[in-house]
Amino acid sequence: MNDMPVSELSESTLQELRRHNLLPTLVQRRVVAEAVAMQTLEPATCQQAREQFFRQNGLQDEDAVQAFLAANGLSDDDLNWQIELPLRIRAHCDEHFRHKAEAHFLARKNQLDQVVYSLLRVKDGFLARELYLRLDAGEANFSDLAAEFSEGPEKQTSGIVGPVPLTQAHPALAERLRTSPAGQLMQPFQIAEWWLVARLDSYSPASFDEATALQMAGELFDQWVREEAGRRIRDLAAQGVVTAQA
Repeated sequence: MNDMPVSELSESTLQELRRHNLLPTLVQRRVVAEAVAMQTLEPATCQQAREQFFRQNGLQDEDAVQAFLAANGLSDDDLNWQIELPLRIRAHCDEHFRHKAEAHFLARKNQLDQVVYSLLRVKDGFLARELYLRLDAGEANFSDLAAEFSEGPEKQTSGIVGPVPLTQAHPALAERLRTSPAGQLMQPFQIAEWWLVARLDSYSPASFDEATALQMAGELFDQWVREEAGRRIRDLAAQGVVTAQA
């Protein structure tokens, strides 16, 4: 890596970075670059990624490539780095964070479980009770009643919410969804000013498969990058290179 250290950037450059709140981004990207710089990649994998990038950006010949480089102020080496960076990050995560992925998954599992549920939300408790009774008796269906009566955003989706992480719901609703059998209509209950009638339609617990392992390793790497970048900015502030607020 031959990028100029942040501490050696000119004051005018630092001021511009601070003004546009780009200093944390620059430091984070430096941290990433340094971490993955020595990561080895198969030439065939790099060539495949380069060809895919060209196809996605409509770069069908060398003239188009050169025009793209000029328009974006890039050299060919810059472009290769940007194309290969996701590959380097993935390989680095697999090598250095994969062994911690399952533990991270178990800590995050409740946030990864997915649910689909039907929801009616009104501010009148008596109306909520009436709608519940109509649903329970089979006199109406959830989608029709939600479209007509619901006062929340689920009105636009015929009462269907999801698939979404279970933790996206209000904690009181999430707990009911977690413990309710699929397909069972819940009696009206109140959360703040709202009366809710809900039904769990499906519950999909997260599983630790290959894709999830890669996601968890990536999250651990991102966490490390943020922490390391924060430490470096604090060090720069202590040296008087940047302000503590940078």
